[in-house]
Amino acid sequence: MTQYQKGREWLAERPYIIALFITLLLVLWMVSGAMNAAELSTDKAKAEDVVAKVQVKTFNAQVINDNVTIYGRTEPQRTATIKAEVSGSVEKVLAKRGAKVAKGDVIAHLAINDLDAQLAYSRSLLKQREIEYKGALKLSADGYQGEVQLSNAEANLAAAKADVKRLEIAIANTVIRAPFDGVMNTRYIEEGDYVQVGDDIAMIADLQPLVVRGYVTENHVSQLAVGQQAHITLLNHSQLTGQVRYIASVADEQTNTFKVEVTIANPDMKLLAGISSEISIPLEPVDAIKLSPALLALDEQGNIGVKTVVDEHVVFTPIKVVKSETSGIWLSGLGKQADVITLGQGFVRAGDPVNAVHATEQL
Repeated sequence: MTQYQKGREWLAERPYIIALFITLLLVLWMVSGAMNAAELSTDKAKAEDVVAKVQVKTFNAQVINDNVTIYGRTEPQRTATIKAEVSGSVEKVLAKRGAKVAKGDVIAHLAINDLDAQLAYSRSLLKQREIEYKGALKLSADGYQGEVQLSNAEANLAAAKADVKRLEIAIANTVIRAPFDGVMNTRYIEEGDYVQVGDDIAMIADLQPLVVRGYVTENHVSQLAVGQQAHITLLNHSQLTGQVRYIASVADEQTNTFKVEVTIANPDMKLLAGISSEISIPLEPVDAIKLSPALLALDEQGNIGVKTVVDEHVVFTPIKVVKSETSGIWLSGLGKQADVITLGQGFVRAGDPVNAVHATEQL
């Protein structure tokens, strides 16, 4: 019998030795696993103890005048299209296209035709009706005439008066006058034309004051008030000053914006209507910090803001753009002073602890 066979028989007679050996191996395996777990836990704790480093720069606020910018166009304060109120041929045209006119200035004369003859007849008839009415009134007082005859005489007198008044107005309307001060922008008639009642004669535009109309969003309309001063820049870069005269109380249904009107003094009427304009309305001064647009960030809800460091933790601060310049943008909402993250903001989130290093130091 070989040595190997003897060893197997000896172990077969003593099975507790095999069980003891297996138990020992299991204990050693469990102990090694616990040690590895402890090492992993230690490594994890060390990893969690690592705090991100970010670079910050302290910015101080300055007092900036906020403003609302509106884009619009210059328009007349009012316009009127004068129409013929009587029929007739155009005898004379006095006002030229583009000429300034004052209220009451004669623009054109229409032919009177037989209106003066009709007026002379109506006045004669009026005298007759007055005599008839006086007679009927006396007879009625004496009891020789009833109320019906008196009433007919009174009605005839009233009709005669109305006819005289109608003809006087018709004759007056043959002289066409400007309804207000302005510029005769368009003239639709020439001498010799025949016009019917309702035909266009001329269009008068009132350019004093000139009005710039634009629209503001619902976010800005509450910050405006009638009487506020406004600065207007025309397309030709002319700088003008105006005043807010009207703010709509109801928004436009399609754009959800509110109409705003700003008036500009135009006594000589040299400023023209229809020019594209930019209106800037100053608001109350605010504390603002000037930053590069590259430092702006978005939070998880999509709000725009800036990441700052407060008490060694990242804080996301929503901001409002006050005004924009080529060298940066002015932002309100950051207070008088803020430590803004200028490097590493993309690797940290609001609430994360950080090791803030100022821009003058090295990361």
